Amino acid sequence: MKEKTLTYHSGSRGETAELGRKLGALLESGDVIALSGELGSGKTCMTKGLALGLGVPEDEVVTSPSFTYMNEYEGREILYHMDVYRLAHLSEFLGTGLDEYLGQGGVAVLEWADRWPEILPEQTLRVTLAILGEDARALSFCARHPRAFEILEGLERAISGEGE
Repeated sequence: MKEKTLTYHSGSRGETAELGRKLGALLESGDVIALSGELGSGKTCMTKGLALGLGVPEDEVVTSPSFTYMNEYEGREILYHMDVYRLAHLSEFLGTGLDEYLGQGGVAVLEWADRWPEILPEQTLRVTLAILGEDARALSFCARHPRAFEILEGLERAISGEGE
């Protein structure tokens, strides 16, 4: 299977959110973003940016759904923001019904997606966030499917300024 990975560095929460915004602007119904990284690495910050890119109003508060498992936000596409940190087993995840939102319409963003990679649809764009310093992060985007490659290429253009 062909794979492409790009890594960008962020020096602040604002830069992480801006990368998310650029990514969110490229997303369409059925897209899935899988976020991985340790606590505090910026997964929810990235999702806040994704929400803006998807047209969720700026005054909408985007928070981690750690206790509810999923928050829904209205934009040009519905954003399904999921967090499975508190789920210990795949059977618990499947029991919540969250798997029905993956790739079925709207845009699904799954925090802690590295727990059960086997449940992710093949078109998923994987994003790993790594802490480099107090506010510095490395964000690695990995594509393994034509749709994920398309999103990644669009992100490259948006970051380089070609798409603006």
